[in-house]
Amino acid sequence: MPTQTAPIADPELLATQWRDLLEAEPKLRIRDAADRLGVSEANLLELSLGKGVTRLSGSLTDLFGRVGELGRCMALTRNEAAVHERTGEYQEISFGGHGGLVLGPDIDLRLFPKKWSTAYAVIDEEAKPTRRSLQFFDKNGLAAHKIYLRDEEKVEAFNALVSDFSEEGAAGLTYFEPMKPTKDERPDVEIDISGFQEAWLGMKDTHDFFIICHKFGVSRTQALRLAPEGHALEVANHSFRNALEKARDGELPIMVFVSSSGVIQIHTGPVKKLMEYGDWFNVMDPDFNLHVLETAIASTWIVRKPTEDGVVTSLELFDAKGESILLMFGARKPGKPELPEWTRLTEELLQTPS
Repeated sequence: MPTQTAPIADPELLATQWRDLLEAEPKLRIRDAADRLGVSEANLLELSLGKGVTRLSGSLTDLFGRVGELGRCMALTRNEAAVHERTGEYQEISFGGHGGLVLGPDIDLRLFPKKWSTAYAVIDEEAKPTRRSLQFFDKNGLAAHKIYLRDEEKVEAFNALVSDFSEEGAAGLTYFEPMKPTKDERPDVEIDISGFQEAWLGMKDTHDFFIICHKFGVSRTQALRLAPEGHALEVANHSFRNALEKARDGELPIMVFVSSSGVIQIHTGPVKKLMEYGDWFNVMDPDFNLHVLETAIASTWIVRKPTEDGVVTSLELFDAKGESILLMFGARKPGKPELPEWTRLTEELLQTPS
């Protein structure tokens, strides 16, 4: 996590440190370099303002509302331990109330623009072919979402969009707020456990879970520990890999949710090509890539939530701080019950030795 606590005093020194780091480790990703250097990813990006990087201004929702003009793109949302990449077109983009939606058949997002801070257009001419992207960051300078152009016929549309939102005379590095420490959980004895469990059993929709957690003042993992009997069961951390393998072998369509601070990205469909690379376990399908740092998985749970459509079961991964890594479900639509094949898959995971 970035540890920046004050504006960058010497951008030239930072640029030198980043260049030295890249010379030593050419494949180091910008997010990891920022962690090493104790700054935000956005600030490292800003070192190239005017040299392939353009800071964008104006309404970020207006900007995002036009990305459908770019045709086929790769959508990327990540957190510390999971990277979710989905290729397709941004369709049915809308904003209202507290958030926004992208509801195309390929790109499926939940957007929280109040958490966004700034955006950039990035043109990397060293990549072959040239890589063009729009990148949205939160108030801490962490990437909330990145959009990579895949349709070379849309380069002019990309350039026009950048021109419409480019910031005049942009210079200097932005100050981003430091990350706040994770709040300590309230002691279990201070929680109305019986009231919480009653509310859990009365859920009508999976989205009610977040409202209930807020109402009773429990963290996500604390909620699972205090869940009604049989509704949250901890399983071995390799259950994530096993679930993907079982879904692949059974040609079972699944849903995979990965969240950043400002976006939730969802894949719905089958998975086919699975592979291990170092500490990462990966889905490497043509239009869906998923990368999960298995060493960061601190706990894994099978969670059952009642809804008007019946019980909905999820496989949920958390890191050592209790932050969500990803959620996995059987593919389903509102108004439809859970796939029985997914229910059986999760029951099989409960029988798998740790």
